[in-house]
Amino acid sequence: MEVLVIVLFVAIAIGIGVLAWKAEQKRRAEMQALAAEFGLHYHPGDDTSHDDEYAQFEIFRRGHSRVAQNTLRGTIELFARHCRIVLGDFRYKVTRSNGKSSSTSTYRFSYLIVHPPWPSPTLLVRPEGLFDKLKGAFGFDDIDFESAEFSRKFYVQSNDKRFAYDVLHPRMMEFLLAASPPMLDLEGGALCISDGQRRWDPAGYRARLEFVRQFCELWPRHLVKDLEN
Repeated sequence: MEVLVIVLFVAIAIGIGVLAWKAEQKRRAEMQALAAEFGLHYHPGDDTSHDDEYAQFEIFRRGHSRVAQNTLRGTIELFARHCRIVLGDFRYKVTRSNGKSSSTSTYRFSYLIVHPPWPSPTLLVRPEGLFDKLKGAFGFDDIDFESAEFSRKFYVQSNDKRFAYDVLHPRMMEFLLAASPPMLDLEGGALCISDGQRRWDPAGYRARLEFVRQFCELWPRHLVKDLEN
């Protein structure tokens, strides 16, 4: 009886492994097709340097065994310039211990990184959470805007408030309220878009690429001109 139980568990484990392998092969094929569609270079393997290259973004510094996977690199036209982009999947692991035993969980999510053609102040825009509201109660407020709806829905930080107000003008706020994007983090010469929680399907990547195109189109011309000088 014990032998049959062991055989059953082994068979289940093998079956799960095969299904996981097939799912990853399918994802690689989808990502390769996406790269061809947008004229990008596709690298399916592990990139262990990604977390150091983009260390300014907290989502790439979580846990251990951090690697970028299914990475697409190339350029797209933004701000009437060719801007470098990197997008793909990211994986990290978290090990938890209660003193007697330990367990390791694996997390994966997708991201899109754009390199604007000029340096700029920092800007963080993300959906506001309960912790943000608690911080606000203790005087640690984010940047507020004339739109009460926008201020209620998004948490905004920048090392230059004027820059934040220039980027997040009324039309931009309307656009973001309608689009409900995940985190937008502009710092260290790059703009990262991700929720840090889940992987996107090919349609999700296309939607984020279109979103970033529209987002960049809404930057005021006078601001772009100032940044170029």
